[in-house]
Amino acid sequence: MSRTAIPVRTADRPLPRPPLKKRAQAFGLWLLTFLLMVIMCVPGLWVVLSAFRPNREILAKPPIWVPETLTLNNFAKIFGIGQDQVAIPVLAYFSNSLIIALTSTVIALIIGMSGGYAFARYRFRFKGGIFLGLMLFRAVPGIALSLPIFMVWSRLGLIDAKLGLIIVYISLNVPFTIWLIDGFFRQIPMSLSEAAQVDGCTRWQAFWKIEFPLARSGIAAAGVFAFLTSWNEYALASQLTRSTDSKTLPVGLMDFTAQFTIDWAGMCAMAVIIIVPALIMTFLVQKHLIAGLTFGGVKG
Repeated sequence: MSRTAIPVRTADRPLPRPPLKKRAQAFGLWLLTFLLMVIMCVPGLWVVLSAFRPNREILAKPPIWVPETLTLNNFAKIFGIGQDQVAIPVLAYFSNSLIIALTSTVIALIIGMSGGYAFARYRFRFKGGIFLGLMLFRAVPGIALSLPIFMVWSRLGLIDAKLGLIIVYISLNVPFTIWLIDGFFRQIPMSLSEAAQVDGCTRWQAFWKIEFPLARSGIAAAGVFAFLTSWNEYALASQLTRSTDSKTLPVGLMDFTAQFTIDWAGMCAMAVIIIVPALIMTFLVQKHLIAGLTFGGVKG
């Protein structure tokens, strides 16, 4: 009588452990990544901690790494609360930054979405040349454009005006948003839009109901980057703004510097105010941001 072999289920077998060399390499890579992240985060952590401690502790020598006292007086001073106040209109700077960043981001997204869709879906003359020209324009650093922009804006009366900064930030963000959104639309099959049009949708309805929801993550990613670019930009804003009516938060940081002293505590508190909205916005759209970056990682 022949014996029948009983098959062993694969699930019951223990998974083979990776070789020691591979585990050592993985651990070394993890450790290197951790150290690099610590190096990058230490300056930001130092700024955040300095925002909650007095100026004398920040200037102490040798430096005090672990805060001895934490206080909210620095924030109270810059917002004009309490007896100790600083004559810096933080709320006006915050309002200017919010208006300029949101307006330029929305307009840049509308233009970038239209341009990205056109480059991804249509064929027209000089398409490659126009796209390359947009990318080359984005490669020019903003500080190199500060002098010609200042000369033109001074003749147009756009110096020390929100509109002047909004136009500049739109022009800086449009090439990047077009490039990024173009990659997302290229990965959406054209057959989906054509099938929707066969079923009775117009071209606009096919875009809004089929293609836009699929590219929403990429558009959110482009919006976050455009907002952060406008929110954090300093070089051009420092050249094109003069008064409280148009100064943004990064430019307002220089108000804490005097001829012989610097209010490091107030400057760090204001830096935290600059960081918080960017973190909140990134946190709110992080799901779309991560999906967008991974979806558009490979350009078609």
